[in-house]
Order: sequence, then C-alpha cells, then structure tokens
Amino acid sequence: MRLLRIVALAAATLVLGGGAQGADRLPTKPGQCEMTRVKDVTTRLEGVPDSGSAIEYTDTGYQVSYEQIPGIDHSRPGDAIKLCLVSVPQDCPPGDDRGRQYKATNMRTHESWQAADAEHMCGGA
Repeated sequence: MRLLRIVALAAATLVLGGGAQGADRLPTKPGQCEMTRVKDVTTRLEGVPDSGSAIEYTDTGYQVSYEQIPGIDHSRPGDAIKLCLVSVPQDCPPGDDRGRQYKATNMRTHESWQAADAEHMCGGA
C-alpha cells in the first residue's frame, strides 16, 4: 500500500508540473511553458471591483489587466496553470523587465488568456 501511495504521488507531481523540472519557475524564452499554481486571484486595484483582473502564481509569476478577464476571474487558489511566455519587450532600461506577455491556461476550467506581468511596459510609469 505504501508503494502505491509513493507511485501515485510521483505521478501527480509529474502531471501537475512539480519536481525540479517544472515547478516554481517562470518560462524564460518566448514559446517556453512551465506549470505553476494559482496563489491568489484579485482585482487590478486591491479592493476595487471591476478595476481589472489580477492573478498571482506560486512561482512569483503575476498577470494583470485593466480589463476583466473571465479566465482569471474563474480561477481559484491551487488551480494548476500552464504558463507560456509569449513575448519579451526589447530595449528596456537596465533592471526594468516589466511587460512580459504570458498566455495562461487553467487546467481545471480549460480557459485561456493572455496578459502582461505588469500594468505598464518597461520604461513606463
């Protein structure tokens, strides 16, 4: 019975992106995807309804939009997310890496969305 639990845990870890190869790291190259989990779902402006959608991931990833995004709004803490880097802004000031675009797919709801990791692009406000 113990062996069965170990095998089941290992399989769940692989399917949900756990372990050293997929968990808790953001994709670094356009086209690359990693598995993560939802840490929190909020609005763009904390406590302000209809101010846009925001989602935080357990790997320190974050997406935000001035618009309400149904896929984000329907997500729940703990949901498994496939997070893919779509684009990286060019010619940014040193140390300013805002504006990366990510496509996310919630594995529970099967909804997908695309949003940036910050409200402003690099070099902006």
